[in-house]
Order: sequence, then structure tokens, then C-alpha cells
Amino acid sequence: MAKTSYRICTLPGDGIGPEIMDQAKRILAAVGEAYDVDFQCEDQLIGGCAIDATRAAGVTPSALPPQTLEAAKASDAVLLAAVGGPKWDDPTPGAVRPEQGLLAIRKNLGLYLNLRPVHIYDALRDASPLRPERLDGVDLLIVRELTGGLYFGKHERQTDVAGAGIDGAAGDTATDSMEYAEYEIERVIRWAYEAAARRSKVVTSVDKANVLETSRLWREVNHRLNAEFEDVEGEDMLVDNCAMQLVANPAQFDVLVTENTFGDILSDEASMLTGSLGMLASASLGDGTALYEPSHGSAPDIAGKDLANPIAQVLSVELMLRYSFQMDEAADAVAGAVEDVLNAGWRTADLADETTPEDHKLGTRAMGDKLIEAFQARA
Repeated sequence: MAKTSYRICTLPGDGIGPEIMDQAKRILAAVGEAYDVDFQCEDQLIGGCAIDATRAAGVTPSALPPQTLEAAKASDAVLLAAVGGPKWDDPTPGAVRPEQGLLAIRKNLGLYLNLRPVHIYDALRDASPLRPERLDGVDLLIVRELTGGLYFGKHERQTDVAGAGIDGAAGDTATDSMEYAEYEIERVIRWAYEAAARRSKVVTSVDKANVLETSRLWREVNHRLNAEFEDVEGEDMLVDNCAMQLVANPAQFDVLVTENTFGDILSDEASMLTGSLGMLASASLGDGTALYEPSHGSAPDIAGKDLANPIAQVLSVELMLRYSFQMDEAADAVAGAVEDVLNAGWRTADLADETTPEDHKLGTRAMGDKLIEAFQARA
């Protein structure tokens, strides 16, 4: 029988991206050996490094070169590390920015929802800014709409507008449009209800229906789907209240679903429940090739110093195994390996505190070594 083979488009990106991607590839190699699967990883450019490469080649600078998109579409999954950094922070209107590559690849692959699981590791309870007792029972899934709303609406700037400046002088105005079609809302909320039906059967739909017309439409769709899913409890929550409740009582949430901008903000807030952005992975799903990435940024200040935490990147591999390849047993082993390593007291710099012994503080590659050892013990 021929060996199962999967083609993965790997996008190391910028900053710490190449370092943490290396650890993800090592984990994939260990998974492949344990489960007799061939993972073929093909590196492509995205973000700031893509802007530099296209500019150097004398073509129009792009954060998502055509060959990268072609490779992504031809792959079985896309694994991304991180993009961006101050090197590419150009305030000039219309400038090419690394983050445009991320938005564009999601749009072009038809990835309309993002999943961010928030799991509390017992070994890291003291790393959270919340008191440990407030973390009891926290296990939530944030489902975020990914290709609509403000980020993909019209962005306009007008200059020399009468009365727009200080004291009635002429000045600039800026407009960003939030727009949603009913089908864009329904497919995301439906996915949330289907996920909740396999979990604790509660969906919290987050909106700003007391102000925004898009939110009123969002709420109407939520009510319709709630009636369809009789076994799932559905509720509405205003986004400002939700931001407060994530800190005051995060255990109340099971599946939290919301639009693009709110989801971007709330998921970063929820990430701190775990104590570090370096612990959270995400999956972007939809009509095309799924994309998996950590929730943190490119951390250019520690790039190349072997200090980055690779766990979120490794957990992105776990999600990829689960959602793209249906390798649940392997995914469970990867997730268990992370738990085992943390329970044994091993820490990267972002997770270490004054109680961490010096000989248990690890760099990026050494943490990768520990994760592979723990995985092999489980597989």
C-alpha cells in the first residue's frame, strides 16, 4: 500500500517565524515517522520578506506573491508562522504592508471563519493575569468571521475638506465601511452551532446591536439558527459586556461567535487567560485550503536569538492534523505532549517566572526537543 502523503505550503514569514516554523517541521517529521505519513513541506514567501523579495526583483512589491498563492491553492494545508515588523511600518497612504498578505491569502482561499481554542493548562495557571480560581472550567472556542466587515470594506481618505480641521479649518476625513451579507453571517454562526452541539451546547453570539445595523442583522440570523438547533442554548451579548465577562467570568463561555473586528480584539483578550500569546493556535477554514497559524505576532525584538516560544506553532500543527487530515489520534498525541512538557516544568522565557529553575528555562530549539521527546513517548 502506498504511503499517505500530504503537501503543506509552509510560510515562515518574518521575525521569529522561521525559528518556530523549524520546530513545527520537526514535529511533523516525528508525526510522519510514527504514523507512516509523508508530509512534504514547501516554503513560500509572505509578509515583509515577500515585499523585500518582490521589490528586489524589480516587480511590483507584494506581501503575497502570485507563486505563493498558487502553491497554497495546490496544497493540502497551509501552515503560517508570523508576518510583520517595524521595518515595514510605512505610514504612507497606499503603502504595501505585510499584514495585507495575510488578509489576501485568507480571502483568496475562501477562508471565512477562524477558530481559536482557549485552553487553560494547569501548569500555567499562575502565569495568567487572572486569579487561578477564576480559570476553573475555562475551555472555550472563539469562532470569528474572517473575510467581511471593516477589514474588507471600503477605506477612503479625503483631504482638504472644509471644516474637518482644527477650529473649522480644512482637514482630512477618513471612512471605513462595515458591510455584511446575510450568507456571510449565516455560514459562520451555523458552524458555531454545529461545534457547540459537539461540546457543551452553548453559543454566545457577540454584537453591538444597540448601535450597528450590521449587528442587528447578525442578531436576527443568530435567533433563526438558534431555533433550528433546538439542543443548543443560544444567547446574545453586546461586545463591551463580553470584553468585561471574559475577565470577570470566562468559564461561562463555550462557543463564542462574532464578526471580524470584534473577534480580532476579543480573541487577543482571551489569549491572555492562558498567560501568554505564545500558547494559542488558530485555524482558518472555509471553501479552500485551510490555513493554520499561531495567534501571536512576529516579535522582531527576539528574532534570531533562540528565545521564541514555539508551542503555539506546534499547536497549529495539532489543529492541522485534526481538521485537514483527520488524524485525531496524532493530534491528541501532540496536544498531550505539550501538556506533558509544561507539567514537567519546562519553560521558554515568556512562560518562566521567579520559581522556574535555571536548568528548566529553554530556548526555541530546546523546547522543540522536549516536545518531540514527549510526543514520541505518547505515539
